[in-house]
Amino acid sequence: MSDNHPELRASISEAADVIRSAEALLIGAGAGMGVDSGLPDFRGPEGFWRAYPLFRKSGRQFQDVSNPRTFREDISLAWGFYGHRMNLYRATRPHSGFKILRKWAEQMPLGGFVYTSNVDGHFQRTGFDEKQVMECHGSLNFLQCRGACERFIFPADEVRIEVDEETLLAHDPLPQCPQCGASARPNVLMFYDSQWCSDRTDRQEACFETWARSVIGKRVAIVELGCGTAIPTVRMECEHIAQMPKARMIRINPREPECLGEVSIGLGALDALQRIDSVLEG
Repeated sequence: MSDNHPELRASISEAADVIRSAEALLIGAGAGMGVDSGLPDFRGPEGFWRAYPLFRKSGRQFQDVSNPRTFREDISLAWGFYGHRMNLYRATRPHSGFKILRKWAEQMPLGGFVYTSNVDGHFQRTGFDEKQVMECHGSLNFLQCRGACERFIFPADEVRIEVDEETLLAHDPLPQCPQCGASARPNVLMFYDSQWCSDRTDRQEACFETWARSVIGKRVAIVELGCGTAIPTVRMECEHIAQMPKARMIRINPREPECLGEVSIGLGALDALQRIDSVLEG
């Protein structure tokens, strides 16, 4: 959308006013937040197949691979898929919009909090405190045991996965639990996943709820970025917080920006954040 578009200019200006007058900042981030860093968003089957064309022939979709059943039936493929993603997230530099959000949060009298469905850990890599981040689908930076100590969660910092790019199969050795030696899996919420250990995310959620209670009645700016309606977890949470007195929502989404009665910006995350920040700094 052109800079000369009057509705866009008005929305950017209004978003800057909301942030300038806010006492607290809630950042809601979906897959669209990582697109500007070069990460895939798996939007629909075509989006998934563009990222992983190997699965097009078999018709396998994201939910067919991101599934605990795959760890039971074909662990080399399961770890090939998640190992490839882990390697991609580690090799990808978070775009500069993350630093803009961190700067805004640090300027707020009551601080900020991140509520994200992304499992890449890029907010923490950009300097957000672990206690300021709620990862509602878990994180690929942590693994959990699949054996006797199934509720044991451990960091994946030392884990290295070698993946064959042509077959997307992971080579041995595959990750093991350091306590009991059983095989491990990512500590992320998959589709149809009754085995996910949510203990780490539950602790994050408790911190988030404490923060949210502390800003009731305060001027809260909600900046929602790249959160679609297909899996609306983050979108729904942002809309819930937006019901608080004095809270204002800024929805940034190039495809689904509709935000009745609030600020809607139909741009990608980085573009919108840079434009808003330019107004704030101007």
